[in-house]
Amino acid sequence: MKDFDPAKSFGPDVAAHYDDDERGDEEDAAAFLAEYAKDGSALEFAIGTGRIALPLAAKGIQVDGIELSPDMVEHLRAKPEGQFINVVIGDMSSARTDRQYPLVYLVYNTIFNLLTVDDQIRCFENAARHLTKDGVFVVETALPHAWISPDRPDYIRAEYVGKETVGLDVARYDPVTQLLEENHIRFTSQGISMSPIVCRLITPGEMDLMARFAGLRLIQRFANWQRSPFDIHSKMHVSIYGF
Repeated sequence: MKDFDPAKSFGPDVAAHYDDDERGDEEDAAAFLAEYAKDGSALEFAIGTGRIALPLAAKGIQVDGIELSPDMVEHLRAKPEGQFINVVIGDMSSARTDRQYPLVYLVYNTIFNLLTVDDQIRCFENAARHLTKDGVFVVETALPHAWISPDRPDYIRAEYVGKETVGLDVARYDPVTQLLEENHIRFTSQGISMSPIVCRLITPGEMDLMARFAGLRLIQRFANWQRSPFDIHSKMHVSIYGF
């Protein structure tokens, strides 16, 4: 996408509205992750506004974070208990906290925000660098076919249709680069706004290979935070990697 800068894609406008629509799985995710924070600590890559970190911290886990967007961290800090979360501002594929954890986690398709295979591998390597010997790296993403299909690499979808507001999702997928270029366009009586994003979609098998490059291996995979079996009908996965 011409002139798109991933480092600026989660700026003040996005951060201000990021928590407007919760997914509803926050408590389930926190309960799942808490089981792996064996010494009571965890590191979240791309911690954002604390959607998962804060409910996890409420369970007595000391959560640290790495986050590229200062604007997202500002909104985290403004929340109750948010000031107790230690955050390093930087790229999750390279930034370090200089300590190790029994749990490093990355949720909500965020590994797709790294737009090259090298950066995605470096993310796994950075996770391994932060893990204790018996630690695990937990990754949650959708499956690519849940977003795009081979016969429909381009699409326009109506996300919202109201009396004075219409929202469209316009996307184009390139199977060569595996990049999904997407723009959420909002039409209102006040004008038009656009929210562009680019993602590099990868399959569970590709992630498993990336983990191997980092010295990790797949331990277990579920279809969701409720530990449903991962099968042909699954639209997402929660994968657990360790040494």
